[in-house]
Amino acid sequence: MKIVNKKMTVAAGIVQVMKQEGIDHVFAVPGESYLPLLDALHDTPEIKLVSTRHEGGASFMAEAFGKASDKPGVLMATRGVGAANLSIGVHTAYQDSTPMVVFLGQVRSDFRGREGFQEVDFEEFFAPISKWVVEINNPKRVPELISKAFYMARSGRPGPVVVSLPEDVLAREEILTFKDYVNRPKPAISREELGSLKQLLSKAKRPLIIAGGGVKLGKAEEALKTFAEKFSIPVMASFRRHDVFPNNHPLYVGHLGMGTREELLRTVEEADLLLAIGTRLSEVTSQDYSLIKDSHKLVHIDIHYDSIHKVYAPEMGIVSDAKEALLDLSEMDLQADWSAWAEKCKQSFDQVSQLPAENDRIINEDVIHAMLVKLPRDTVITNDAGNFATWLHTYYSFNEKDTYIGPTSGAMGYALPAALGAKLAYPKQKVLALAGDGGFMMTVQELETAVRYDIPVLVIVFNNAMYGTIRMHQEMHYPEKVIGTDLGQVSFKELAESLGAVGYTVSSKQEFESAFQETLAKEEVAVIEVMTDQENISVNKTITQIRKK
Repeated sequence: MKIVNKKMTVAAGIVQVMKQEGIDHVFAVPGESYLPLLDALHDTPEIKLVSTRHEGGASFMAEAFGKASDKPGVLMATRGVGAANLSIGVHTAYQDSTPMVVFLGQVRSDFRGREGFQEVDFEEFFAPISKWVVEINNPKRVPELISKAFYMARSGRPGPVVVSLPEDVLAREEILTFKDYVNRPKPAISREELGSLKQLLSKAKRPLIIAGGGVKLGKAEEALKTFAEKFSIPVMASFRRHDVFPNNHPLYVGHLGMGTREELLRTVEEADLLLAIGTRLSEVTSQDYSLIKDSHKLVHIDIHYDSIHKVYAPEMGIVSDAKEALLDLSEMDLQADWSAWAEKCKQSFDQVSQLPAENDRIINEDVIHAMLVKLPRDTVITNDAGNFATWLHTYYSFNEKDTYIGPTSGAMGYALPAALGAKLAYPKQKVLALAGDGGFMMTVQELETAVRYDIPVLVIVFNNAMYGTIRMHQEMHYPEKVIGTDLGQVSFKELAESLGAVGYTVSSKQEFESAFQETLAKEEVAVIEVMTDQENISVNKTITQIRKK
């Protein structure tokens, strides 16, 4: 192991570890409590600082960058106020298993515990939504603790780590000892487990794979495809992990998310063996923890032991990196072919995933159709929370890996800043964000960040002047008693233009296609506002139909 001793400030030592980790982007709202760290970044041209308009936007950018770049997203803010603002992104990273390291300026060491200006106990504040929280009090331990922060963020089930930086510590000079980068460990399936799993599969008549984010994090998409194809096992994607398996593949049979059609849920119900790989079987994926029955045999494979048996007691629980497990599973000598079962599952998926005929479409469906026809295959899609996303989830086909970034946490305001993070990670690919008017307004100020740093992303905003998802649930439970969900009229075209972006407002298929074609031909920050009918509240039902039911 290479060991280097250098005399430098604590702030410079933190940046040195960032360089060792290959960090090239940091997202922040600047603050006086960590000025030495900002100064050290100023002297480090290899790392680009992206200064945002709000800590919540910065946190979503860092989270999406972490999803896309295969390295931790790095985020900085000042004291308790900045920390509170960015906590939404920390929670998203925690639920989405995204590697992230958060640096927070803290009050001086000798002010701690006195409720100093903007003081918050970060360990208490972030403990439930992070993997680890640490405060730097001993300057000599900076290389050790910052390296550990990055190791914790990217190893096992990845997630956010929070580092508290007392203001007086950052400028102190010490002789610091740096060691080499630590590799991410990859546990593998044992021979005994492989034998037992082979026995379970040999007796199965209708196996089904539920593939989650662990497959993506482990870069195991090709290994999953090889395994599924060898034995003709159908594959479903867990919530908002659509690009884990090509959606146009004969073995892809659907997505387990919000509003999943009954035909697809029936596929899971009919399966007798479920192979859950790299998924925590969340509330949404498991349909309120009701989808998996006692009659199912469940094999749960995950890199983190705590994810296994958290929701369901499996027939077999296997702690393994998804890629390592899938490579071993593909080598099994198993005489089995479930192609007839897979074909039946595929037919069910095809029945509910085809767009309506052109004459029967509403504008939401025209948008998805245009995306399917016009977008390059490697376009990266981000989306916000909201009912508009069910059109994306139902009808858009993700056929390339690493082309979808959506929040499994369901956070609003995610799509735009996530698109900026994704574009910085994939500068040569088109990046498209889909948002509703409610969520878009929560982080719309980051359009100015996109313009200022010349990060060309396209945003499609579905504007129905309401919080649509909540309105739908109001109508389901308290028909016609609408409260709090109506929103005012906003011209997102004019708002975009005032921030330096290009803006369009469309209300027909023809207008959308014209604006869409124009934006795709250029590399610029653009917003297409799609005026939508409040009545069309979801893919399956209108407001009138919900009220009648």
